[in-house]
Amino acid sequence: MVAGGAPAQGGQSSAVQEEKKPEKTNFDVKLEKFDAASKIKVIKEIRSFTTLGLKEAKELVEKLPAVLKAGVAKEEADQIVDKLKAVGATCVLE
Repeated sequence: MVAGGAPAQGGQSSAVQEEKKPEKTNFDVKLEKFDAASKIKVIKEIRSFTTLGLKEAKELVEKLPAVLKAGVAKEEADQIVDKLKAVGATCVLE
């Protein structure tokens, strides 16, 4: 009987641990693709929220998919994604 009770308790504790996973607070903004006609707008927008120069931003855009900003708060990440979508880019949060 004792052996039968131990696995049942172990199964319950693992289920409780899965439910208590902390909500993700830091996200990476990843540029997936963009319209070719809006490449310049995308580069300008990337430069507005990063410290990259023109050359670095252009190189980043040309080697997609690329992480634009890592470890940002959800609110800031959502704002970045919205701005990039407005100029014709496709972004995801990871």
